[in-house]
Amino acid sequence: MKGKHYNGNKKKKKGKIIIPILLLIFISIMIFTGIKIFNWLKENRDSNDIIEDIQDTISIDENIDTVDKYNIDFDSLKQKNSDTIAWLKVNGTDIEYPVVKTTNNDYYMTHSFDKSYNSAGWVFMDYKDKFDGTDNNMVIYGHNRRDGSMFGTLKNILTEEWQNNAENLIIPFITEDKKSEYQVFSVYRIEKEDYYITTNFGTDKEFQTFINKIKSRSVKDFNVNVTTEDHILTLSTCADNNKYRVVLHAKKIVE
Repeated sequence: MKGKHYNGNKKKKKGKIIIPILLLIFISIMIFTGIKIFNWLKENRDSNDIIEDIQDTISIDENIDTVDKYNIDFDSLKQKNSDTIAWLKVNGTDIEYPVVKTTNNDYYMTHSFDKSYNSAGWVFMDYKDKFDGTDNNMVIYGHNRRDGSMFGTLKNILTEEWQNNAENLIIPFITEDKKSEYQVFSVYRIEKEDYYITTNFGTDKEFQTFINKIKSRSVKDFNVNVTTEDHILTLSTCADNNKYRVVLHAKKIVE
């Protein structure tokens, strides 16, 4: 009887110790999760404030049907961020942003347009692109944000509804000197790799091989002829916890 009584007391003591520990772990997890959610919401709010702040730098003349309808105040944008190089819009998505470029591909992964720290980052061009008219492939990145900001709606390109709307297949891309349009010729999802973000090629043969490869990956045949004389625009974002990439390729048709 004494042995049973002793074992019972021992179990009760263990229970008294374990329950507070579990409660402490639970509370710690809840606090950590709460902080993460608070920071995520704050960063989203900060990004939205910046987006609203730059809205007045963009005006659209609805009486014009071409890319000339877009008027971008680059002077104002560059006063806000001297890294600004272009303005990008993708119809059928919420993508409509100034594009920035710096000396690496890390900075704007975690910094917003005003250069404040923000995990939402910003829309930026690959630093390897020279951006002088000679790039075979200009690559632009943006985070796949759950609130739909940055490249969070690029995934729309994988739907038949988006692909079958002709207006979506023309990408306005505007710089200080030129108002260009790019025609979509390939959209797909692929596991993380570096091949499709190659910016320049040593020979036409290498470039043609690249063109053939990225065209063959498309989930839809857009019947667009692409040659080594063309200049390509590539948009890329991550998917499924960084395992995959959602990719769009388009060629310049208006300059």
